[in-house]
Amino acid sequence: MREAGPADGGVVAQLVRELAEYEREPGAATATGEDFARALEPGSGIGCLLAEVDGPDGVEVAGMALWYTTFSTWQGRRGMWLEDLYVRPQHRRRGIARSFFARMGELCAERGYGRLEWWVLDWNTPAHAFYRSLGAAPEEGWTVWRLDGERLDRLAPQARGTAP
Repeated sequence: MREAGPADGGVVAQLVRELAEYEREPGAATATGEDFARALEPGSGIGCLLAEVDGPDGVEVAGMALWYTTFSTWQGRRGMWLEDLYVRPQHRRRGIARSFFARMGELCAERGYGRLEWWVLDWNTPAHAFYRSLGAAPEEGWTVWRLDGERLDRLAPQARGTAP
């Protein structure tokens, strides 16, 4: 396992596309390798771990865990938000995901982070079972809200005090 850097932008983009396919939204992943190369610059607050395994043609990437820092006003400390965890199907059930969590736990401890959080799709019951086996629990009573695209763009004129 290693930390990804800007040179890994292309493989991260490919893994994200594979994850989007698995999550039944293949057209939703539009980020490019260049986007991830910029995002993975040192000091960006975005981190990515890549799991590598020996394959028939040499070392191949088996999966990734991509995260960024958050902040808890209640704790007064930073935390880690796991945005995407993906292990390619042929490499699942080999302990790679557990290794990702072990490393992220180490990073949280090293950096004094108070939380490691993430979302899980409701239908992904195998993931729910895995996360429970780690000791994680869902946050009950919270609903995810989102503004994006055109809906987000409409806020800009309001913020300036002008009508859309």
